[in-house]
Order: sequence, then C-alpha cells, then structure tokens
Amino acid sequence: MDKNIIKFAKTLVDYSLYIKKGEKIMVDSSFLAKDLLLEVYKKILQKGAYPLMSTGIPGTAKIYYENASEEQLKKFPDIIWYKVLHSQAELGINAPHDTKELKHINPKKIVLRTKATFSISDYIVNEKKKIRRCTTQFPTKALAKDAGVSLRRYKKWFYRAVNQDWIKEAKRLKKIHSLFKGANIIQIKAPGTNIQMSVKGRPLIIDDGHENMPGGEMFYAPIRETVNGYIKFTYPAIRAGNEVKGIKLTFKDGKVIKAKARNNEKFLKTMIKMDAGSKYVGELGIGCNKLIDRFTKNLLFDEKIGGTIHLALGMAYKECKGKNKSGLHWDIVCDLRKGGQIIKDGKVIQRNGKWIF
Repeated sequence: MDKNIIKFAKTLVDYSLYIKKGEKIMVDSSFLAKDLLLEVYKKILQKGAYPLMSTGIPGTAKIYYENASEEQLKKFPDIIWYKVLHSQAELGINAPHDTKELKHINPKKIVLRTKATFSISDYIVNEKKKIRRCTTQFPTKALAKDAGVSLRRYKKWFYRAVNQDWIKEAKRLKKIHSLFKGANIIQIKAPGTNIQMSVKGRPLIIDDGHENMPGGEMFYAPIRETVNGYIKFTYPAIRAGNEVKGIKLTFKDGKVIKAKARNNEKFLKTMIKMDAGSKYVGELGIGCNKLIDRFTKNLLFDEKIGGTIHLALGMAYKECKGKNKSGLHWDIVCDLRKGGQIIKDGKVIQRNGKWIF
C-alpha cells in the first residue's frame, strides 16, 4: 500500500472525523478509490466503529439522468435518508472517472433532483450536533486531465496538500482569523471587481481540515441584503460537468440583477433561477492554503487557493448564522494575487494575496 494513502486514511479517520468506538460511519465513493477505501475501512474497524460502505460505478449518474422520469427525479430517497439519520459521521470521497459525464444533461433535470434531495444535504451540512461530515477526493486520471498534468504529477501535488501538518496549519489559520476580529463591512477590490457586504455579528468559520480535506479556508455568511457591487470571477465555475467561463455578476441589495458569462450563460442563469434563494450570496469564502497554488478545475481545492476569495450563490451555512435557504450552493473563485485587495472597515488587510499583519 502506498504510504501516502496510509497517511491520508489515518488523517481522515483520526483527525478529520475523529471517529469513536460504537459509531456508525457512512463512507461514499467510487471503486476508483479502492485502495483508500480499503485502508479507511480497516481503520474504522480498528476504532471499534461500524463502516457503512457505498461504492458507486462510474456512469450510473449519466444513465440515471438520461432515463429517469420526472416522477423518479422528484422521488425522495427514503433508504438513504434512513442511513443518514442513523449515522454519526459521513465521509464522501469523490473519485471521478469522467468529470464531464453530465455535461449534456438538461440542467432542469439536475435542478429537479437537487430540490428533491435538498433536505438530506442540508441535514449533513448543517446538523453538526447530529452528524459529522468530511468531503474529500482521491486522485484519478480524470482529475489530472482537468488539471492539465500527468497523473503522477497530480498525485504528488494532491498528497502534498492533504498530508500536511494540520495541527500546525490550524494555528496559522487562527492568526489570519484575528485580522477579521469585529468586522462589519468587507470590501473586495480587484480588476473588474468592487463589491462589499456586511458581516456584522456573523462568525467567521475556519475550515482546518475537518469538514473538507484539504482544508485551508475561512468563510462568512454575509447579511443577505447588504451585498452590493460587481465582481468578475477569474476562474470558470463548474457544475455537473458544465464549465461556465468569464462570469460577471452585479448585485443590488443582495440580489443578482445582472449575470453574464463568455460561454454557458444559459446554464448560469438556470442555476441562478433555481429557487428564491439562489439569487443571493450564501457564503463569502477566503482561500488561505499556501500549498494549493494553482487552479485545477477542482473546486474542493480551488476554493482553498491562498490569495483568492469565492462567493457561493445559494444556501448559507447555519453555523455562520446565515439565513438564506436554497437548493443551490455554488462557489465561484476570484483571484486577488494580481491587483486585488481585501478591505475590512476601510483598512486593507490583504494586498495581492498577501496578509498585512
């Protein structure tokens, strides 16, 4: 067994989810992550816990959306809901064979299914006293292809990011967190971007590798109606295999009033119109991971790039005291490393991606 995989599995079981004896643990992935799944399975058993493994077959999602009727798309998955309600933790390991398998699926079908299963994802993400969760990935050829590198090079980059010293990294993140103490107005400036919002009274949550692996970000739920201005996102937003490039959004009193994109603009607007809350910002995220330094078309990593921020349209996390509800939570990344600033109550605290202490 690859030593990187052994260390990764230990981090997930001991650090990210801190699994305890007697707990029931949902583990969801693809058989492409077989080596990691076997190691995780072993370590969960060694903890005296009970793994509930669910291993998917690549291609099933495409077949589902091509063949499911509207009735099937709207059907609530009772069996999965039962498993979730009776589990103490959930580990999701994305290991895609084809990241674009849903590219040609009608986005309205994806919207229907998202609405039908929303209560499950909402429970896993927001009911932290009832269930812990960690979302991560396993390096595959598809992910390496999206990143534009060989699988060997991608694995080296991937394991460097996930197998770092997370205790040490958590301390560094707390130091950055102190810059935002007592914040009211956060303003983001960059070429093509000038947007501000109030976070008064809202907590800034640190992701230090527990709920996401890798971690390396912190995030607010801004007060919904206070988001005003415009933003030009640096990188494409990717959802269900659809890549939307050159996104420009304009906000007034919290709501998207103008949405433009160089390509797939129709898909962008379909997602924004998903429900009443999808037109608003649910999250302001701040990427802080120094070891993630390049865009790879992989949001779990891209939103952590040190020197970036991201806005998520749709659902706000309850732990952030956010009020916005939506079946959508779509993060889109803006790079601040060339001409960008983060301004807290009129004071620049980050310039060109570097923190000012």
